[in-house]
Amino acid sequence: MSKKSSVEGKILDAAYHLFLQKGYRHTTMDDIAAELGMSKKTLYKYYDGKLELLSASFEILKTKLTAKVEAILDNRYISFPLKLKSSLTVVATHLAPINPELFEDLREFAPEIWEDLTSYINESAYLRFAKLIEQGIAQGLVNSRINISLVVLLYAAAVQSLLDPKFYSQFPEAMQKGIKIPPSDIYDQAISIIYNGILTEEARSEFQNA
Repeated sequence: MSKKSSVEGKILDAAYHLFLQKGYRHTTMDDIAAELGMSKKTLYKYYDGKLELLSASFEILKTKLTAKVEAILDNRYISFPLKLKSSLTVVATHLAPINPELFEDLREFAPEIWEDLTSYINESAYLRFAKLIEQGIAQGLVNSRINISLVVLLYAAAVQSLLDPKFYSQFPEAMQKGIKIPPSDIYDQAISIIYNGILTEEARSEFQNA
């Protein structure tokens, strides 16, 4: 890795950390420069502004997600229920740290990045989870009567709804308080509900123990 690439990587790590911690709106280039211990003038030599940093940060996130999920799906040496559980865990691990405030900032201040992220989720769900469900049906571990497109749609809708504060803000306050659990648990439980419904009894037991 070149020195320039190394510095850019450190900048993106620092910026993403601050975006997660403070949100996009409340993070400034001064904050990022201070986090890195460099001058703002030096920071601008690498990136034109925080919007570019935000975009690059999410590109890295998508690249990591894609690589890890595809590696799981292509692994011939792990069982289908373990593939299912592992792929869900990877998605939750990478998306759960992103607080609702940051997603709200994306919608308001960086709509193109928000649209790109939601499109990625939809495409990723279709390309990868549809493939996984097809593997399960072929192995007799997923109910062959289920509609694959419907399951993929439910999965993508569940993930997007959990990412979007405006979605659950429309529900009664008591219900909103009822889901005040760690984001990783929300992903795990919501997606587990969907997939437990499509698995055969044998696969369901193995999925729970995976």
